[in-house]
Amino acid sequence: MNKICSDLFAQYQELDDLVAPLSEKKWGLKTPFDHWTIFDQVAHIAFFDHEALEAIDAPARFKERAGKVMDFIRSGENWPEHFNPILGPKEPEDLLHFWRDTRANLLCRLEMMGPKDRLAWYGPDLGARSFATARLMETWAHTQDIFDTLGKKRVNHARLKHVAHMGVKTFGWSFKIRGMKAPRVTPCVELSGPCGEQWKWGDTGQANRVWGSAEAFCLVVTQRRNLADTRLEYRGKDARRWLAIAQAFAGVPQKPPPPSLWKIGY
Repeated sequence: MNKICSDLFAQYQELDDLVAPLSEKKWGLKTPFDHWTIFDQVAHIAFFDHEALEAIDAPARFKERAGKVMDFIRSGENWPEHFNPILGPKEPEDLLHFWRDTRANLLCRLEMMGPKDRLAWYGPDLGARSFATARLMETWAHTQDIFDTLGKKRVNHARLKHVAHMGVKTFGWSFKIRGMKAPRVTPCVELSGPCGEQWKWGDTGQANRVWGSAEAFCLVVTQRRNLADTRLEYRGKDARRWLAIAQAFAGVPQKPPPPSLWKIGY
C-alpha cells in the first residue's frame, strides 16, 4: 500500500498546488465538466474523499448514504447545488482546509490496510489498493478539467500508470453499466508513459489491440477527450466498441465529450 498511497498523496498535491494560488474570482471559473466551477471540482473530490473515509470507518452508514447519492446522480439534478451545502465550506480557503484534513485522514487509514482488504464503493466492492487507485484516477481526471480551464499545460508523471491500469481493468464495467454484454477478452493495451516508459496489459498477438500515448488513453477512459481528438490507435471491433464508451469511474453511464472540443497532438 505504501507505493499507491505515496502516489495518491502526490496526485492530491498536484491539484492543491494548482488551485491554492488562485484568486477567488478564478475559483468561480466554469470548467468543461458540466460547467462546474473550479470550486465545484475541488468540492467534489473533497466530498468523495470524505465518503471514502466513511466506507472505511463506518461501512453500514456509507452503504446507506451511497444509495441516496446514486439516486441523486440518476436523477440528473445539479450536483453542486445539492452537495456543496452538505459538504459545508463556502469559501475556497475553508474548502482547502477541510479537504487537506480529510485526505490526510484517508491516507492514514489506507496505509494501515492490506492491499486486498475489501471496501464498499459506488459499484462493485474494491480491494484497498484498487480503492486508492480509484481515488487517484478520479482526482487526476478532475484536475485535468482545471488545467484545461486555466489553459495550462500539464506535466504528467509515472503515477499515470495507475490511471491507465484502472482504465484497462474497467473494460468489462464500461459495457456492464450500459446493459451490454462485454467481450470475453480485454484487448491488449500498449502505452508509452510520460518519460518513455513502455506499459503493457495483455498479449500483443490478440485480435483486439490499443496502442499509443498513455496520456491520450487516460484522457479517453476518464472521458476527458473524445477518441477522435487523439492519436490513440486500435485494431479490432471490440477495441473500437470499448474506446467509444470507456468509463474508468463508478456511478452511472456517461458520454465522452463531443469531438473537436479539445484536440491534442498525441
